[in-house]
Amino acid sequence: MSALQTLAAETGVHGSVGSIGYGLAAIGPGVGVGIIFGNGTQALARQPEAAGLIRANQILGFAFCEALALIGIVMPFVFGK
Repeated sequence: MSALQTLAAETGVHGSVGSIGYGLAAIGPGVGVGIIFGNGTQALARQPEAAGLIRANQILGFAFCEALALIGIVMPFVFGK
């Protein structure tokens, strides 16, 4: 049984392909947020006098990453049955 047939079999019993797709799509923003705040913390430790600028850039990057997650939530509904 191929992966596509297995995925098609899952749609009838346990949900839709969109929910599986969103689960996979949520990985990217999760990794992105971790990188943003990890590197922001390192930057604050190296240059504490630039805390305002660093924090503003962290919040902006976080908003962009979360926008990708929200788009991932909406797309199964837009292209769904």
